[in-house]
Amino acid sequence: MKDLRTSLLAVILWASALLCIQLPMIALPMAGACGTGAVLALVACRVTRASGLRMNGLVVLTLLCCCAVGLSVAAAQPQRAVLGESDGRAVAAIVTVSSSTSVGSDGRLWFDAQTIRFGAPGDMDPISASVRIGVDPVDGVDLGAVVEVSGQAKGTEPSEQAGLVIFATDAEVVSPASGIFAIAASTRAEFVARATRLPEPGAGLLPGLAVGDTRAVSEQLNAAMLASGLSHLTAVSGANCMIVVAAVFWLVSLAGGSRLLRVALSLLALGAFVVLVTPEASVVRAAVMAALAMLSVLLGRPSAGLAMLSLAVCGLLIADPWFAASPGFALSAAATAALLVLSRPLLRGLGRWMPVPLALALSVPLAAQVVCGPIIALFSEQQSLVGVAANLIAAPAAPIATVIGLLACLTSAVPAVADLLAAAAWLPAAWIDMTATVSAGLPGATIAVVAGPVAAMLVGVISTAATVVLVWPRSRRLRTASVVVLVVALGLGGSRMLLDGPLARLTSPGEWTIAMCDIGQGDAVLIRSADRIALIDTGPDPDALRSCLAQTGVSRIDLLVLTHFDLDHVGGTSAVVGRVGTVLHGPVAEDDEHRMLADLAGAGATVRDASIGMSGSLGEARWKVLWPEADPVVFPSGNDASVVLEIAGGGIPRALLLGDLGAVSQRMLLASGRVRGTYAVVKVAHHGSGDQEPELYAEVRAPVALIGVGADNDYGHPRAETLAFLDAVGSRALRTDLRGLILVGARKDELLVWSAKSPPDGG
Repeated sequence: MKDLRTSLLAVILWASALLCIQLPMIALPMAGACGTGAVLALVACRVTRASGLRMNGLVVLTLLCCCAVGLSVAAAQPQRAVLGESDGRAVAAIVTVSSSTSVGSDGRLWFDAQTIRFGAPGDMDPISASVRIGVDPVDGVDLGAVVEVSGQAKGTEPSEQAGLVIFATDAEVVSPASGIFAIAASTRAEFVARATRLPEPGAGLLPGLAVGDTRAVSEQLNAAMLASGLSHLTAVSGANCMIVVAAVFWLVSLAGGSRLLRVALSLLALGAFVVLVTPEASVVRAAVMAALAMLSVLLGRPSAGLAMLSLAVCGLLIADPWFAASPGFALSAAATAALLVLSRPLLRGLGRWMPVPLALALSVPLAAQVVCGPIIALFSEQQSLVGVAANLIAAPAAPIATVIGLLACLTSAVPAVADLLAAAAWLPAAWIDMTATVSAGLPGATIAVVAGPVAAMLVGVISTAATVVLVWPRSRRLRTASVVVLVVALGLGGSRMLLDGPLARLTSPGEWTIAMCDIGQGDAVLIRSADRIALIDTGPDPDALRSCLAQTGVSRIDLLVLTHFDLDHVGGTSAVVGRVGTVLHGPVAEDDEHRMLADLAGAGATVRDASIGMSGSLGEARWKVLWPEADPVVFPSGNDASVVLEIAGGGIPRALLLGDLGAVSQRMLLASGRVRGTYAVVKVAHHGSGDQEPELYAEVRAPVALIGVGADNDYGHPRAETLAFLDAVGSRALRTDLRGLILVGARKDELLVWSAKSPPDGG
């Protein structure tokens, strides 16, 4: 009962913190009301004591905790208000780095920081507040370093921990990290350099497994880790902390140390581990929870573990109420609770089918997976169908890679020993790398879902059923119901994997020559002639593109055209790296665009700048580039510098693909005389936006107008006026939001159109 009471306290406090950070204006009144209520409750307790009645102290404690959370949120509002006034303005700041760095999809180095001075350039005032900063890659941005930045500011939501995001255009390390943080940063850097000298697969992953440094993890591997449900292995979490504590506890026990000595050295090792991997908020949070959970187990009082966890959650929420909106915080708490509540029953259940040491290795990650799945479904639009299986396969290797990798990191002063240990840790890292890559590549490895309570409930039911089957309780009805749920789930999942894999091609006709992929708000167009394939743009999402490639039976891309580098046109490129022959691309402006092309080239593709006059063949068809000019001046990059391609012959109806050209560039293209005569198919520019030149479409007069667009998108695409003039010139608009995958073919002089969904009238 005590565990349940303290758990109730944690839940109430969590809800109060969420309410306060979402609606900061109520924080101070709530603090006052709860403080007053606590005083009145104490008075009532003393008054009623004479009559033998006692008020539960939990009520008083709950009110006091809610009061503390309200005061904590209210105290932060003046600083957050100052930051909020700078939204959209040029700012400058001197900050102390408070987290590790990570490379974002934009190529910037991102980190959390605490401001020392902040304001307009040349006019900074002292202020202490949390901010998130993105800078061009620069050395020396380690935990504890003082950095001066200037750039553009963007406001955040009240529930976000950072009060402001700064996109820095200039950054300078004023004072590098010093003392123990400098030693930790140097030790980590040496280990990362040593690990990355090892062969792939596994080399880039090893630093992430051992010390949480994921900078060497490629985009492809990162996507595979997410799809296979293994990304938690590279985040410093309670599991990493518990591995360290358990390893030290076991070693001291082996040496005959007393329980007090074992606990003391385990906690000392945990503190050192936290410093090594950078004591940012998420790491400290995980360490606190892991320390409490492991102490309750190791001290022989596991029954007290849930109460200790609940009190730790309360303390962390009072110290930083913004943890309440952090998915990482929820996952840490859930994973630790799973260790305390589920790991032992799972150990007993698994022990019936396998050796106890293996069951012990699997019970902890499986418990975490079962409990965290529903939480992930609340905010993730992608669910891994192979996550449990991948974790079962990879889980035994994770603690080995972590412990040996840590030892390799700590022995860097003795290179020979460090090299030997790193090589030994590389083996389990390579195993995890291959597990992620293979499982993510399975047909139907992931499924797109609508994130929210319904998805969480569905995942929760399946997770509960899996737990019941593994634990195998005495209740026959419960066992039967759980087996039925799992059989249905496996049947549906298996059918999905077959339809997305070996049977995918059977779900669509084979006569197509042009395929407009249904990849959401973006473009991805496949063109086929004599078994040669061209792909024009890759859409925003690698998984959506993989699904389209599977459904159309495409495994190799002979010609990849990246019309321009907006995310909705190149975000899915990682899905085809290593499968491309030639790349044509529009003007390159940013470092991350150069890196994308370098990844394609490194995987065997020939990369070429596209410009007017270029031409070539695709099977029996011919293509040519109509736009942009070489070294464009008027439109150096972006939508109006999109590659425009014409292709015809070899069974392909004459097609014009306009990228994201706007009205001005469309008029220039029309005036150039390069668009001559009529076409059978036109890919409408910019998803059917209103920025169009109707005269161009009147000149083309294509019977089929393809529009790649996401359902209920925020842009209002396609615009009504665009659909109206397409109809006026005799072009029928075929939209992916209404039709799904659209296939176009030709039989003699007749166009054939097939779509995955039956559109409503006018679709």
